[in-house]
Amino acid sequence: MHHPSLLFFLLTLILPLSASSPPSHFTKHRRKSTAPPQEYVEVTRPLPTDSLPPSCTLLILSYSFGNTTDLPPTNTTYSPPPDCTWSRAVLHLSAAANGSQHDRIAAVWLSEAELLRTSTPAPSADGVLWNVLKDVTRYSSLLRQSNLTLSVMLQNAVTDVYTGFYAVNLTVLYYSIAGNGNTINAGSLPISLFPPNQKLTTGILQNGPPPPKPKNPLKLDENPADQIIPISATGEEGFWFKIQSGLDEVRQGIQIPLNTYRAVIEVYVSFHGNDEFWYNNPPDTYFELNGLPKTGSNGAYREVLVKLDDDIIGSVVPFPVIFGGGINPLFWEPVVSIGAFDLPSYEFDLTPFLGLLLDGKVHSFGFGVADAISFWLLDANLHLWLDNGAGKVQAGAIKFENPSSCLERESNFRKKLDGEFEIQAKRENEFSGWVYSSAGNFTTSVFTKLTFENKVKLNKNGTEKEVEQNVKETKRVEIKDYNGDVVSTLRVERKYPLRIKSSSLPGATRNTSLVTTKLEQEVKEVEEDGNSKISLVNRLRSSGWMFALGEDVLSGAATTSQKYQLQGSVCYTRRLLANNGVIQTDTEGFLCQTATS
Repeated sequence: MHHPSLLFFLLTLILPLSASSPPSHFTKHRRKSTAPPQEYVEVTRPLPTDSLPPSCTLLILSYSFGNTTDLPPTNTTYSPPPDCTWSRAVLHLSAAANGSQHDRIAAVWLSEAELLRTSTPAPSADGVLWNVLKDVTRYSSLLRQSNLTLSVMLQNAVTDVYTGFYAVNLTVLYYSIAGNGNTINAGSLPISLFPPNQKLTTGILQNGPPPPKPKNPLKLDENPADQIIPISATGEEGFWFKIQSGLDEVRQGIQIPLNTYRAVIEVYVSFHGNDEFWYNNPPDTYFELNGLPKTGSNGAYREVLVKLDDDIIGSVVPFPVIFGGGINPLFWEPVVSIGAFDLPSYEFDLTPFLGLLLDGKVHSFGFGVADAISFWLLDANLHLWLDNGAGKVQAGAIKFENPSSCLERESNFRKKLDGEFEIQAKRENEFSGWVYSSAGNFTTSVFTKLTFENKVKLNKNGTEKEVEQNVKETKRVEIKDYNGDVVSTLRVERKYPLRIKSSSLPGATRNTSLVTTKLEQEVKEVEEDGNSKISLVNRLRSSGWMFALGEDVLSGAATTSQKYQLQGSVCYTRRLLANNGVIQTDTEGFLCQTATS
């Protein structure tokens, strides 16, 4: 992932106009020592399967990514292991690297559907290693098929200076968990969204024990789709689309099966190049007034838009994942930023639009990024649930209105290189539609609300900079039966604030700088389904300094602390402190605590 990284972050945001331009990327060139390779970690929740032995395992790829620039993805053939009973699947990526190298973006696709978006740490001469475990049960309909093409993209450039190779192993771990809803016979799949004691055709209570029901049928990992259709590029440079500007829009025509009774689109997206630090960007007028090149600008607002036949049916401001070379590379030793090893995907329930989609015609699914500059990588998976008890499902719209939105920008120039720039945005969507399948007549309603605030401050002739960003998303999905009774519901509220404060002084020699930075990043999430509530607080704080010559970090110091607290039916807490690349404390517990503890 060869991005401008600290070049633009330092040049246009905290360095004075007279300072020489740093090169395009900061890396850590350190002499090789006798130390063993260091393991890098992302703090996250344990998977429910971590303490269980897998029913079977399958090594699907072992490959060393050397000089892979401009090459297509690496491919292999996937087939599930024979005679293996399983209901959950976990993808395990284990990797190692030696030598100096940039951090890179990578992805794993199965039959062109993306399973994992990840990034590498920035390795050093002593080497690094890391592991990523991701529950991929939601892709079960693909994982049960044989002779599919599995593709991995990791574009790496090896030179006399950047010598690092990335050795990657991919393994699938299969688990058989009794009572898991994924083992429901295909013939009864329509029941998976509704009360387990409801008869498929009449709604009359049936005798005998009910079939197993997912813990939360609206969650993809608990109730996997019957079919997944990838919305992806041709694959020569990976199956992600490359979006170069806010005017770019990618589209793909799809005709869905006529017996579809539920549809969800899952979007993977990441930001690179001149737009990697989009949340730091002053408006174009700042660069024009100061005679600065607009390498990365266009303000600090980005919104991923999802369209169906030219209508916006969903949007998201993506979580600002910071890669291994970002802000200050010393922050991410050996604890990487939130989401760096497992970038989030974003889901949009399309069930209210089945009245439009079930007409037997091809419909256009489109994507764009508002105000984007080069470049963004985006693709999507269309998850479909099929009614095997009916040849055709009937559906219709109840409420379908264009989303309401508001965007306000304010600029306040104090001196030539100083100023404050603020952006506020809001968008609300509300859609509903009925679906009549062999399970009966049900209405699905989807409500989303997105609020965005960003403030960029430049002080002391542009040598000090503060970024404050707040994003809040509320999403509610509700399913009612023909009597108006709620049978399934899911409400999720997410907040992800970001604070960055940096100052810079030019060094005594040409092209050197001393940069001091503080960073706070957080994810707050509350999820409710009517019966249970789960809350998450994932808070990361980093501070430090670095002295750099061009793109090379010559020296520095950094401290990163992180607290991960999950509360609900299962509780988990982990606290970690890293200082100058060494983990000082790392504790975890499984007892439920108060919110303030």
